[in-house]
Amino acid sequence: MPRNPAPDVRRSVPRTDAVLADPRLAEDVRTRGRDAVKDAVRVAQQRVRDGEAAPGDVVDLVLASLPPAGTTLRRVLNATGAVLHTNLGRAQLSPAAVEAVVTAAGATDVEMDLATGRRARRGRGAMAALAAAVPAAGGVHVVNNGAAALVLAATALAAGREIVVSRGELVEIGDGFRLPDLLESTGARLREVGTTNRTTLADYAAAVGERTGFVLKVHPSNFVVTGFTAGVQAGELTGLGVPVVVDTGSGLLAPDPLLPEEPDAHSVLVAGADLVTASGDKLLGGPQAGLLLGRAELVERLRRHPLARALRVDKLTLAALEATLRAAANPTVDAVHADPAELRRRCGEVAAALADAGVDARVEPSRAVVGGGGAPGVELASWVVSLPPHLAEALRRGDPAVVGRVEGGRTLLDLRCVPAGADGALVGAVAAAVS
Repeated sequence: MPRNPAPDVRRSVPRTDAVLADPRLAEDVRTRGRDAVKDAVRVAQQRVRDGEAAPGDVVDLVLASLPPAGTTLRRVLNATGAVLHTNLGRAQLSPAAVEAVVTAAGATDVEMDLATGRRARRGRGAMAALAAAVPAAGGVHVVNNGAAALVLAATALAAGREIVVSRGELVEIGDGFRLPDLLESTGARLREVGTTNRTTLADYAAAVGERTGFVLKVHPSNFVVTGFTAGVQAGELTGLGVPVVVDTGSGLLAPDPLLPEEPDAHSVLVAGADLVTASGDKLLGGPQAGLLLGRAELVERLRRHPLARALRVDKLTLAALEATLRAAANPTVDAVHADPAELRRRCGEVAAALADAGVDARVEPSRAVVGGGGAPGVELASWVVSLPPHLAEALRRGDPAVVGRVEGGRTLLDLRCVPAGADGALVGAVAAAVS
C-alpha cells in the first residue's frame, strides 16, 4: 500500500497575526513596537520551517530572542583584568549613579528653580559637586567627552591663532583619531616644539609670541616613553605670558598614592595651570563627559561660546556625574584598589565550585591594568580563574556574556572588575559554556 505523504510543516507554522495576538507578547508589542516583535516572529517561524523547533515553541522563541529592556546592548561581566576597558564602555556606574539616571529619566528640574518657577543654570547640582571635588578650580563646566573639552578650549582660545605643544605629546587618542587633526579642525595652527623624547622650557619660550593662543600640555595617558627623555611640568610654563592648558586625560581629580605618576586636576591647577581638561568615564568612575576646570573667567568664556551649546551634556549624564562625585567610592575606585588577597579568596571559591561541576578550573596569580588611557605602565597585582582556552568564545556568547582574556593557552577570568555579588552568575555562565 502507498505510504501517506509526510505532512507539510509549513501548514503547522502558526500565523503571524495569531502569534502577535498571544497575551504573552502583549507587553513587548506595547513597549518595543509591533514591527520589532513581528521581525522576531518571522525569524522564529523560519526556524520551525527549517525543522529547528516545534510549532508550539514560536512564542517562547520570540521571547528569548527579544533583547532585554528594549536595547541590543547586552550585559557583560568584565573579567579581562582591564579596569577601564574601552570596548566594554569604560567605567561602570555606581548604584547611586544608576539610581540618579533613573530619577533623571522623567521630568526634572534640570533648568528650573522650583522655588521661584524661573529658569535656573542647567545642571547646577552637578557643577556644584564638581567644584567641591576640585577646590582649586575657580570655575567648572562639563561637555560630552574629553575630546570635546579640548576642542572647545581650542576653538574659544586659539581659532586663527597658534597652540604651542611638544612634539612628544601629539598623540593618537584611539580608533585612528589623532590629537593634531582634532586641534587643527578648530582653525588653530599647531606650533610644535622640542623632539619626540626631549622638550625643554627654552623650546616653549622660543615659540611663544603674539599669535600664541595658549600652551598645551598633554599627558601621554596610553603609552610611556623611557630612557633619554626630558619634559616640562605645567607649573614651569606659567611665566610665559599666555594661558597654560593641561589635558590630564584620565579624570583623576586628586592625588592617588597607588598611581603616583598619574596627573590629577587639583595638583595641576595648584601648580599654576589656567585650564585642565579631563574625561569623566575613566578614573573618576562616572559617565562619559568632558571636564573643564580652571580660572573662573576663562571657564565662563568657554561656557558662553556658541560651540558649547552643541557639546552640552544631557540630564542623564548630569545626574550620573553628580551622583559619582558625591559618593565616597564607585566600581572603578573599588576595582583599582581591590585587595589581592580578597581576589585570591574569591577566585578560590569560584574555582572550587567549578571543579565540583567537573570543570578544569585553576587559580593563578596575574597582573591587571587600569586601561582606557589611564596610568600606562602601572600593573596591579591580581589573581585569575584559569580555564581551558576553548571556553572563551562560549563565555562571550552566554547570558550574561563573560569577557576574559586568552593567555598562555588558557582562558583567564580576572575578578577585579566583577562585582562580588556576581560570582554566582559567573559560575553559572561558565557551567553553561561547558555544557
